[in-house]
Amino acid sequence: MTLMETTPDAGTPAATTGSASAPGNGWIRVCRVDDLLVERGAAALLGDRQVALFRTFDGRIFATDQIDPFSGAAVLSRGIVGDRGGVPTVASPMYKQVFDLRTGTCLDTQGKDPLAVAVHPVAVAEGDVFVKLEGDPR
Repeated sequence: MTLMETTPDAGTPAATTGSASAPGNGWIRVCRVDDLLVERGAAALLGDRQVALFRTFDGRIFATDQIDPFSGAAVLSRGIVGDRGGVPTVASPMYKQVFDLRTGTCLDTQGKDPLAVAVHPVAVAEGDVFVKLEGDPR
């Protein structure tokens, strides 16, 4: 089996070798790749953590926390997925802050103090999407 992993820092898939079963060590199966629409977000509840998954036009998949750090609302999966100079982004539907999907950095604070959204590693194995939760929820 080949495991395609998108790391939050690099943001590009890197093929790694895995076992014939799902990734272990904290990886959580979320859905099938085909369940994710291109240029759209999807929300998932992993334990007590809400995450947002995004599939970009080039097939990469990213995961962030679902909670918008500026409003506190669980809405990021409803944001506008796009690209800013080659950087995959999502614009929050609340106050329109734009976040880098690779790092969680806010690229457009709309005049507010900079905040970031947590990002999580994503892996694809045999058509299944896995997320590894990183850090504490914000």
